Amino acid sequence: MAEQKQNERIPTVIADDVHIVYRVHGGSTGRGSATAALNRIIRRKPGAGVREVHAVKGVSFTAYRGEAIGLIGSNGSGKSTLLKAIAGLLPTERGKVYTDGQPSLLGVNAAMMNDLTGEKNVLLGGLAMGMSREQVRARYQEIVDFSGINEKGDFITLPMRTYSSGMAARLRFSIAAAKDHDVLMIDEALATGDRAFQKRSEERVRQLREQAGTVFLVSHNNRSIRDTCNRVLWLERGELMMDGPTEEVVSAYEKETAR
Repeated sequence: MAEQKQNERIPTVIADDVHIVYRVHGGSTGRGSATAALNRIIRRKPGAGVREVHAVKGVSFTAYRGEAIGLIGSNGSGKSTLLKAIAGLLPTERGKVYTDGQPSLLGVNAAMMNDLTGEKNVLLGGLAMGMSREQVRARYQEIVDFSGINEKGDFITLPMRTYSSGMAARLRFSIAAAKDHDVLMIDEALATGDRAFQKRSEERVRQLREQAGTVFLVSHNNRSIRDTCNRVLWLERGELMMDGPTEEVVSAYEKETAR
């Protein structure tokens, strides 16, 4: 029990005063504009017609192994942006993000090959996450069954372009959930599918926590947050409003949004 307690306090992600700024370039796109834009990016200085959006403002927290952390807040509050920074997909303007292990970001819009079959995408997705071909083959049927996309036909042999958005999202989650992760970040994926799939997903997140991983979940479904997470970060306009136990933070958020 003491060893388990110690493992729970091993940091996996440290965000230290993180600021993220988007630069939106407007104006004309005449000859030579690509070179000028590249020069501005290299200098990190905005040129004429450039609008800056301060998406994340001084966010700091430490995540530990065995935690499932929900991210809540209104649209545009910086939740998905923060996950992208943790995954190393966005640079910080100021501050630092430190991670122990390899973070994996699963988004509803994660890239898959639309012209390839679901079967081929399972293989490619598994390889992209660092699994061997043998590991993917061993877990293939488990992935398909978990996704539920074959319940009404042999869809796994059809091209991804024939899938509904919900089917594609379920398959993405099922591929990602087949591997044990140091840090897994899920952006709205649990909101897809029927309640049976959501319950399977929530159970898998709990298993990942128990295997000493850390899970971040962005969702507008407070029920999923309550059922899945033991801690919540509430962001609003890029600022961290509250960080604490799930029920305490979600209740405060619901009270504020009900006004």
